[in-house]
This record gives sequence, structure tokens and C-alpha cells, in this order.
Amino acid sequence: IEMKAILTGTLFIIFLNSFAQNSYMEIIEAERDTINMEFSDPETSILKEEDLKLFSGLKFYPPNENYKVEAVFKKIKNGKEFKMKTSTDRLPVYYPFGKLKFSIDGNKYRLTLYKNANAKPEYADYLFLPFTDLTNDDDTYGGGRYLDMEIQDLENPVIDFNQCYNPYCAYNDRYSCPIPPEENFLNLRIEAGVKKFKNH
Repeated sequence: IEMKAILTGTLFIIFLNSFAQNSYMEIIEAERDTINMEFSDPETSILKEEDLKLFSGLKFYPPNENYKVEAVFKKIKNGKEFKMKTSTDRLPVYYPFGKLKFSIDGNKYRLTLYKNANAKPEYADYLFLPFTDLTNDDDTYGGGRYLDMEIQDLENPVIDFNQCYNPYCAYNDRYSCPIPPEENFLNLRIEAGVKKFKNH
């Protein structure tokens, strides 16, 4: 009876883990469906008219929980404001807000979180996490990709690269997009999130 109970308990744990994994995958896929709906709707799309006519969905890496990583946050005191380079001559002012340290496949990495110095009140808790990696110009957009976080996320920070997205200028050159600072280059392939559009 005890052995049966142990086996039943083990199967139940396996079931729960499988359910949790499927739920996570379903959440990511649902988010991607929403993004594709926004891109395909003329009212919300950022695509050029000629691209919108042919649009059949963005390309993504398969969801991979290895790229959903716990991180350690360290605040940067008195971060110095600087003008972040963009794809145009626009120079928005940001300052480094803190560092996120994390590991992937046993290797340690870190990224800097930035805060817009002139953010509107409704974006007061918004944090910007742009990065580049070894997939750029290969599978992903050459100018890097972005993640968003909020200050409240830093209590138990998790970086989910499955949710990273392209700058608007990856789809339409009428937009001005921040270029990830050199310190946010990751010397590995982040095979997660969105891929490049139309082989740009």
C-alpha cells in the first residue's frame, strides 16, 4: 500500500509538472497569437502597407523554459544620465537603473536595466532591457531585441527571453529605435523569442 501511495504521489507530481509546463507554453503561444493579431490588423499594425498585404505571422523560436531564468538584481546608485543612440538622429535620455545577474547553461551573464529620464508619469515604473547576442544578423534582427520590466518585478526578478521582441524599426524604417548599449551584448545565442522579419 505504501509503495502504491508513493507511485501515485510520484505520478501526481509528474502530472503537475507536465500541466505547469503546458500552461507556460500555452501562455507564450497565446501572447504570440495576440501579437500577430495586432500586426495583421490595419488599425494597429506598424507594418508598411505592402508588407501588411503579405503578412502571415511573425517567426518565433519554439518556447524554451531554459531561457526563462531567475536573476539577481543590484541597484545602481546615482546612475549617470546619457543619450542613448538610436536608428535615427534622435537621442533619448536614459540612465542605468540596475544590474541583473543570471546564469544560462552554467555560465554567468549580466545585463543593465535602463530607465527613461523623461518618462511620462504613467510609465514611471517602466524599465527598459535592450540586448544583443550571437543570433543577431543570423536568425534575429541585427539591431538587437528588447525586453520590458517594471520596478515591482525586481522583488523576484525573472528574465524571460521567450518574450523578447524586435524594435519597431525592424519592421518599418519610419520609426526611431534605441540601439542596445555595448555593455548589454551577450556572448551566446539567445535562441528564444521573435526572429527577424522578412530576412532583413
